[in-house]
Amino acid sequence: MRIATWNVNSARARLERIVAWVERSDVDVVALQETKCKDDQFPTERFEAMGYQVAHHGHSQWNGVALLSRVGIEDVELGFPGQPGWGEPLAAEARALGATCGGVRVWSLYVPNGRQLGDPHLAYKLDWLEHLRVAGAQWLADDPSAQIALVGDWNVAPRDEDVWDMAVFANSTHVSPPERAAFDAIVDAGYADVVRPHTEGQFTYWDYTQLRFPKKQGMRIDFVLASPALASRVTGAAIDREERKGKGASDHAPVIVELG
Repeated sequence: MRIATWNVNSARARLERIVAWVERSDVDVVALQETKCKDDQFPTERFEAMGYQVAHHGHSQWNGVALLSRVGIEDVELGFPGQPGWGEPLAAEARALGATCGGVRVWSLYVPNGRQLGDPHLAYKLDWLEHLRVAGAQWLADDPSAQIALVGDWNVAPRDEDVWDMAVFANSTHVSPPERAAFDAIVDAGYADVVRPHTEGQFTYWDYTQLRFPKKQGMRIDFVLASPALASRVTGAAIDREERKGKGASDHAPVIVELG
């Protein structure tokens, strides 16, 4: 089985690229983030015509997450238990969508950005990650043999080598000690980064500005964190850097995990 995650930066604007990539990549489950549309605007029919069942969670032109699966979609869940809200009044954003696909509980996650150090969004981001840790730890406590994949755009670069130049990010979010600690806490709760061992030195995101992509000035912020039972099935992983090339590309590359 092949599971992929991809922040597509607008499902409607990049539909043809998404369809073409899904067709040639031969993936069984695709988690999408930043779809930027409401549920009734998501191009469900296009993916169903390709043999995929679809679940989408979106409220507006911001955020949005989806799952495409050709191995079934069961027990769809909008948001994880305790997911914090944002705004006035407080409301959970469309940043987390879970479903069981081919026996694997897959969560498509779009972690809040955090914006700047000291910004209220950073406190929201840390709270969001902490509640995800609590939920994830409870899932494993309830069933240590559960096959769970926490996948998506984490907006955290947990190691220095995950950014092209730490000096550039010295006073930025994504690399701050609290954010890295929040990410590591989820790993410590039992979820392994199963892509890094197969993709050392590679990035998953390149900003559109200042020719970051051709200059190889990227970040690794998209991850697949797997429960112990799922991690034991991983036989390979890849980052499809080629999909970042060309006109109309997302600023993220797809990340793929192979399961035995």
